[in-house]
Amino acid sequence: MAKKFDVVVIGAGPGGYIAAIRVAQLGQSVACIDAWSTPEGKPAPGGTCTNVGCIPSKALLQSSEHYHQVKNTFAEHGISAKDVQLDLDKLLGRKDKVVSQNNDGILYLFKKNKVKFFHGTGSFVSQVDGGWSLRVDGPDKADLVARHVIIATGSSPRALPDLPFDEDRILSNDGALRIPDVPGKLGVIGAGAIGLEMASVWSRLGSKVTMLEALPDFLANVDQQTAKETRKALTAHGLTIHTGVKTGTVAPKKKTVSVPYTDADGKEHTLSVDRLIVSIGRVPNTDGLGADTVGLKLDERGFVAVNNDCRTNLNNVWAVGDVVRGPMLAHKAEVEGVAVAEIIAGQHGHVDYHLIPSVIYTSPEVAWVGQTEQQLKADGHDYRAGSFPFMANGRARALGDTTGFVKVLADSKTDEVLGVHIVGPQASEIIDEAAAIMAFRGAAEDIARICHAHPTLSESMKEAALAVDGRTLNF
Repeated sequence: MAKKFDVVVIGAGPGGYIAAIRVAQLGQSVACIDAWSTPEGKPAPGGTCTNVGCIPSKALLQSSEHYHQVKNTFAEHGISAKDVQLDLDKLLGRKDKVVSQNNDGILYLFKKNKVKFFHGTGSFVSQVDGGWSLRVDGPDKADLVARHVIIATGSSPRALPDLPFDEDRILSNDGALRIPDVPGKLGVIGAGAIGLEMASVWSRLGSKVTMLEALPDFLANVDQQTAKETRKALTAHGLTIHTGVKTGTVAPKKKTVSVPYTDADGKEHTLSVDRLIVSIGRVPNTDGLGADTVGLKLDERGFVAVNNDCRTNLNNVWAVGDVVRGPMLAHKAEVEGVAVAEIIAGQHGHVDYHLIPSVIYTSPEVAWVGQTEQQLKADGHDYRAGSFPFMANGRARALGDTTGFVKVLADSKTDEVLGVHIVGPQASEIIDEAAAIMAFRGAAEDIARICHAHPTLSESMKEAALAVDGRTLNF
């Protein structure tokens, strides 16, 4: 007999597991289905983010940063380190341990919040009295019935045409996280966040990295002043970045990969590398969901079609995260999951899509929220800009990392903050102040009047806000 729940969530990534927990907190009976497994076959909830995305990549970025610092910057602190050795197996093992801790943490949260977990693949069977009939295939095979269904099946890496990932020479983000030896030469197709982060990891560990980006502008969706500073810094750190590139037919060989490409000036080249990371976007996971069986509408790109409240075309069926429109960010999925859970419970869940921060965890980090200067100019919006360099920040000097700046954009008449852009140390930890101010439609003057602790990197946010009015105190 089918097990009945108020809500069944398909997928236990950031959108799915957070939605399930919030549903449970609001007094609904809830189950969550997820198929991710460890190499040993144990459940591994957390989706792409926990298993092959946000968490393992940040673990590797941190380890590679330590290695880079001990080899290149410790001396200026008076610390001498000789014969520094890299134990790549141990470094990758630490990454796996961090992932496992997060997997176990989610299972604990399910138990704590009385969320019933099913290890397997979830799919629609039919509409029935009381809601929707679902099937779980896998270790926890079962039949379920739910009044509401939340689809949170995430996304997968997009491969090059006619060139599937083998995770040996041709790598997705998954394979890029577990290269067994440091490549002498590493190629990366795609200079977005994932490509840049993986390039940074292996460059710090010793690879000569060449990046090929099809778009003519580097980080085209980022504020262009910020993007130029980022490119300058990453190039100085050893990355070779080509934009406006058209790649030809990639030819994997036994020990190398050949990548023919035409540069922005029309000149033809061939890049030969030991391994190639392909980072050209992601596609929604809707295969096997049973969308055709129940008439679930997908858009022309294969995403589940939803309205502003994440409702699908089916009664009491919702979708959140990477499988729907909008940026493919874990925190965007989380806030959508919470909003849907609260709407189901009769509350007023809401997501402000204009205030979702973005971060690239390179060194320097890049973070932004709100509008860019190019967007404001295109809209004819009258604005003022203020910026403050980290080279003038006392804490940045003490850290020995003064690259970049904080930039605040504000309405010329009302002083309302319209966008904030940061490139520099710990940008990811500073950007949330901007998001908070903007959520309450605060002004640059509000940031400028807040007493910031000294010495901190966040003081650069205050100084940039002061710069909007032409009155910085430390530059």
